[in-house]
Amino acid sequence: MSFDITPLTDPRPAPASRRLAWLASGADGVPLGSAFLRLFTKEGQEHLAELRLAVHGTERRRGVGTRLLEAAVDAARTERRRSVIAEAEQDSPADLFLAARGFRQVLALTYTRLPLADVDRAAIDALLELPHPGYRLTEWEGTVPDVLAQSFAHSRRAMDDMPMEGTDFGRVVWDVERVVAAAEAVARRGELLHTVAVLDADGGVVGFSELVVPGDGTGEGQHYGTAVLPEHRGRGLARWMKAAAVRHALVRHPELAGLRTDTAAGNKSMQAVNASLGYVPTHQAVEYQLDL
Repeated sequence: MSFDITPLTDPRPAPASRRLAWLASGADGVPLGSAFLRLFTKEGQEHLAELRLAVHGTERRRGVGTRLLEAAVDAARTERRRSVIAEAEQDSPADLFLAARGFRQVLALTYTRLPLADVDRAAIDALLELPHPGYRLTEWEGTVPDVLAQSFAHSRRAMDDMPMEGTDFGRVVWDVERVVAAAEAVARRGELLHTVAVLDADGGVVGFSELVVPGDGTGEGQHYGTAVLPEHRGRGLARWMKAAAVRHALVRHPELAGLRTDTAAGNKSMQAVNASLGYVPTHQAVEYQLDL
């Protein structure tokens, strides 16, 4: 089979990364597949690249995916990357493809979904009314308010010890500039970012839960990070925040169909939180890593 691999350039780098891309096309110019390589650029992750590769179903097993992978891996080496990570749904063609080409499994993920039509609103309200002495909830849309910006950036270290098993993910270093840039990136995509946070008695952020919703309020919402600082865990704060996010979705976006989230297989506490709120498993995925 004859086809061409054309390198592309992403003209808009993200705040913490930039992307390289390749398009595979047949002799007639029809696209056959593509590959995107995300090169992380912030401190603590300069060694890492993330691969997304797709080949049209009718064009598989003809060498297209292999050629795209070779181009991406060569670029990662040129960029002096130590590791390339890629995700695949368990038992999918991508799962088999990566396993056969030197990638190793480093992390198992469980994807779950909450159908909003099935939510017991009275139960959500009851969860939100449970006392949490010494703590209170706050919420905001888009960028964090200035008065909470420094505290919110500091609270992001709550994600540092989330179970990543064998993944060479590095350490994400958060500051005010980075949290603001992340919120602005969501807005540029036309999506809505809603954050629920827990404040302690001193008014500092000790936990947060982020929900991103399509700009028109329809379709599916996606939970981003949910985490509580280690010294404040074991008090039900994660479930409290996620319950508030669910209520927000029900009240502000009545046409939204569901909320989705993914959790590492080793993160039993967050799996328990999701199950208690009615999230139902949809599929399993595998994080793969190629060591360069």
